[in-house]
Amino acid sequence: MRQAGQGQSRHYRAAVCTELKQPLTIQEVAPRPIGPQEVRVDVHFCGINFADNLVCRGQYQEKPPLPFTPGMEFSGVVLEAGADVSTVKKGDRVIGVSNFHSMAEQCITDQKTLWRIPENVSLQDAAVLPVSYGTAILAVDHRARIQPGETVLVTAAAGATGLAVIDVATNVFCAKVIAAAGSDEKCKLAMQRGAQSGVNYSQGSLKDAVKKLVGSSGVNVAIDMVGGDVFLDSLRSLAWEGRIVVLGFAGGNIASVPSNLLLLKNISAMGLYWGRYQHQDFAVFSKSMSTALQYCQQGLIHPHTGAVFKLEKVPCLHLCRAGWITYMLAYDLFRE
Repeated sequence: MRQAGQGQSRHYRAAVCTELKQPLTIQEVAPRPIGPQEVRVDVHFCGINFADNLVCRGQYQEKPPLPFTPGMEFSGVVLEAGADVSTVKKGDRVIGVSNFHSMAEQCITDQKTLWRIPENVSLQDAAVLPVSYGTAILAVDHRARIQPGETVLVTAAAGATGLAVIDVATNVFCAKVIAAAGSDEKCKLAMQRGAQSGVNYSQGSLKDAVKKLVGSSGVNVAIDMVGGDVFLDSLRSLAWEGRIVVLGFAGGNIASVPSNLLLLKNISAMGLYWGRYQHQDFAVFSKSMSTALQYCQQGLIHPHTGAVFKLEKVPCLHLCRAGWITYMLAYDLFRE
């Protein structure tokens, strides 16, 4: 295992997808020179998301050409900064986002996509903030505009983003969260992370279960990541002037919206593709990152890591398989 902080001229290891739907391989990669606006980072942790699973199967909306290195978010220490970089310097601890190339011992990214980590936030906690908590913050605040005391239904609640939504909605916005997941074990995890109640939608109607909890008035907000019938039940569980935010389709089915329900209850249905803000409205994107770091620094949120693995264990995890895992892992790429 190479030592931390070795020179940027040395080769480094990366997890590489050479063929879709096949296990990743660990390869030695030659570093390239950085541009004037770029930063080379010594990666310590790389968060693993459902999108990494999809992209390695060729099922994500973005399809990088083969071969490629997955990994959308990371934390580490700046090794080298380009001539025109003004936001970070060598030795700074940073988190960053990348377009599927951070599951490696080094990565190069534009200075705009790096944020310095506060002293009291660990590299491991910081690594899982960008995708899950960036999404959660925009879903809860920017899109749904959740108010204190409102009731929020979160589906796929034991996934990385689901747990982040629960954390932000409960501990920052003082909302009441109903966690919906596909097993009692997942519901238990979601409740341990702050949800007031849990619903196992594999055991019956989600709509009926929610009605037993809140009555006929319904929930104020639904954050759905499953799609299909779960989305429809979530929509039908909304209160007057309720809001539903679609974050994904982990169940594999995309439902058609019955627009009559939107009309009868004055419901707002909206989507959130967090990564798109990086290109369409960078100010909003950047604010979600700085806000996540601020909440973490203040102790308002508590990121959850399902497990930690060394880089060489990546091929054993079969990232390319469907349904591989639904909550956050972080790879410790740092040397022992």
